Amino acid sequence: MDTLHITESTRLLERIKSHEARIGVIGLGYVGLPLCLAASKAGYEVLGFDIDPSKSEMLLKGESYLKHLPSEAVQEVVKSGRMSATTDFSRLSEPDLILICVPTPLTRHLEPDLKYVEATAREIAPRLRRGQAIILESTTYPGTTEEVLKPILEETGLRSGEDFFLIFSPEREDPGNAEFTTSTIPKVVGANTEEAQAIGEAFYQNFVTKVVKVSNSQAAEAVKLTENIFRAVNIALVNELKLVFDPMGIDIWEVIDAAKTKPFGFMPFYPGPGLGGHCIPIDPFYLTWKAREYGISTRFIELAGQINSHMPQHVVEKLARSLDQRQSRGLNGARILILGVAYKKDVDDMRESPALRLIELLEERGAYTEFYDPFVQKIPPTREHPTLAGRRSQVWRDDIAADYHAALIVTDHSGVDYGAIVEHARLIVDTRNACRKAGVSGDNLVLA
Repeated sequence: MDTLHITESTRLLERIKSHEARIGVIGLGYVGLPLCLAASKAGYEVLGFDIDPSKSEMLLKGESYLKHLPSEAVQEVVKSGRMSATTDFSRLSEPDLILICVPTPLTRHLEPDLKYVEATAREIAPRLRRGQAIILESTTYPGTTEEVLKPILEETGLRSGEDFFLIFSPEREDPGNAEFTTSTIPKVVGANTEEAQAIGEAFYQNFVTKVVKVSNSQAAEAVKLTENIFRAVNIALVNELKLVFDPMGIDIWEVIDAAKTKPFGFMPFYPGPGLGGHCIPIDPFYLTWKAREYGISTRFIELAGQINSHMPQHVVEKLARSLDQRQSRGLNGARILILGVAYKKDVDDMRESPALRLIELLEERGAYTEFYDPFVQKIPPTREHPTLAGRRSQVWRDDIAADYHAALIVTDHSGVDYGAIVEHARLIVDTRNACRKAGVSGDNLVLA
């Protein structure tokens, strides 16, 4: 092992342990911003990078643009001087550790779209210097760190494991989860050299309660996919059970609640109107795509994807049948109130929300839709649903549901008065069991 190799890794470890290391975070969204706050609170100087100037402007004023992160937390670290933000990527030479937290979506053909990772790597490359560590946190297929990120960075002539250190540590954020935060969720760390591994572990253990070491970056990449595939498959299972039990007159939520009383051998998952978020609907297909390179067909994973992607159509059919049976009318010309358009409860995150597909399906059938969501005032631009961008939430009234032929509960935000909905709606189709969980019921309530 050469002297330079020892010197650079040892120097960086010392700077990490003394909290003199400067941290850069690229991508200040649902993953990057919480990381900035956690590292800053641990005493590190953090510089956030994002192409959206409004984010850096708000952060520099001490304001949070994510509703589940209070502005007070931002103000504290900005006023202390430990955190700043910029759109100037020429400053990427300043941090000692650079964390990449950019999106990894799918193409229309359900193949990995790594353009943001590749573009970020090409921003880093001309500023890359000896002694820096690059940590990829974006969810991706096994091999991305070594096969995509490393070659781009090594075009500079610098060598991974000798001049700079490459690490993969998958993000595990769960926005809106008050029980688990960036610092309390165990952090998986994988690298392909001992020095890089030591650097990653030393950094994260300063602000995360537990660091979980795996043997290399490929294993760390596989960990995140495994977690989300497990969830996607089990959600598909209960969604299919719902389709089976419904014509039998069996309540799937009652069955699950009773089954989960077994103290072993069962883990509760719940059905819904379709998958949403930046992980569960996307990550399984990253492994499906990579498996084809090895001639392996991921039939189980793909079947789960088919079941979950069909759920919006099931919900629309259930709503249409309920209108027909209870009001002797169809969807054509019906006024439908969508309750909740965020992909999960108590967050403002719209990524891959099934509500967007539901709105499109309903309007294709001739329905007129409006929505109410206390967390989403306006639907942002999305790649798959561009025509819905700009639509605004209705203003809450206790009798808001009275203006519509039916209310469709898509997201079970905890702050909504479901009692008022049941009282005033002619028909409620509840895809989340939100009303009964809130302790209200009525003859106008249908589960879907």
